[in-house]
Amino acid sequence: MRIERSINTVSWIPSDLLEGMGKMATRMKLAHHDPPPPDSLGDDPPAAIDRLRMQDGLRFANQLRAYIDVDDNGRITDSGYCGSGMIGATTIGHGVSSITIPAVKLPDLQSDPEVNQSSVKFTQTVGGRTGAPMPRAVKHAPFIQYHAPVVWTTLELTIHADGTHEGSMIGASGFPRHWVFDDAGQLVAKSSVAEYKQWMSDSFGRRTPWGDEDSPALVTEVESVLERELQENIMRGDKKPDIRRVKEGKTLVEQGSSSNEMFLLLNGVLVVEVDGEKVAELGPGAVFGERAVLEASTRTATLRAVTDCKVAAVPADRMDRDKLAELAGGHHREEAHG
Repeated sequence: MRIERSINTVSWIPSDLLEGMGKMATRMKLAHHDPPPPDSLGDDPPAAIDRLRMQDGLRFANQLRAYIDVDDNGRITDSGYCGSGMIGATTIGHGVSSITIPAVKLPDLQSDPEVNQSSVKFTQTVGGRTGAPMPRAVKHAPFIQYHAPVVWTTLELTIHADGTHEGSMIGASGFPRHWVFDDAGQLVAKSSVAEYKQWMSDSFGRRTPWGDEDSPALVTEVESVLERELQENIMRGDKKPDIRRVKEGKTLVEQGSSSNEMFLLLNGVLVVEVDGEKVAELGPGAVFGERAVLEASTRTATLRAVTDCKVAAVPADRMDRDKLAELAGGHHREEAHG
């Protein structure tokens, strides 16, 4: 019997993550950001990913699909890879004057399957770089780079003889945003930190998996459907949100303080602390602060930055109170703490 399973990443560029040269390039039509991928890739993830590529809706994708053959006695007799990477293109200009430059895909890195009596583990790295030049000064020799930095994700998949499996993203470039989809095509995790400036400076040559190094991936859970709806209200409303940066170790709000703001975490990881104890972690896409708005404007928890963070803040009167109450019902972090 053959058992085939998969784990996939789709990597894309949100508009709020571009800084400096990247933001300038989008204004000059030398680059573009992407709309968020769908929450589900449907029954045929490879076809859905290919559609995103054709629509210029992704930068690259890592499709780790693998199989094991199991005999009637439950012994693993064979195994192998049957997935690969896919990379998009860079569109320069706008309308009839635009041109599309194919990206440069680097060879997929597939480790030898690690076989034991009851399971096989597969590891695959996929990535590349844009075909458009990005001349810049960097802090490592040769101190000037002409080619774009390298992007990648590294996935790990373990398939058991009984058909169960586990998959995860264990490494990734610091840019762009990487979304993880399971074997059923459902969004299950996201990269937490996108470090555009560091990526521009470091991700070339030996500082990539095709050289000597990979970078561990910091991954957080997926936000709720309601939070995605509220994100639109915060970022696309009549008034622009107040964008704040919180340094690693600093607090965004303190438990017991008064405030009438809602927050959307755009980048980084925040820890939720109640009475000095960690009760939860928040990643990009999380919408929070509703409890203080609904309960006399008193903060019920401290929010501390685990990494450097970027946060959008808006007055609570811009939000639908019924939706905030629904959001609060889904959080209940303090009750879980107790």
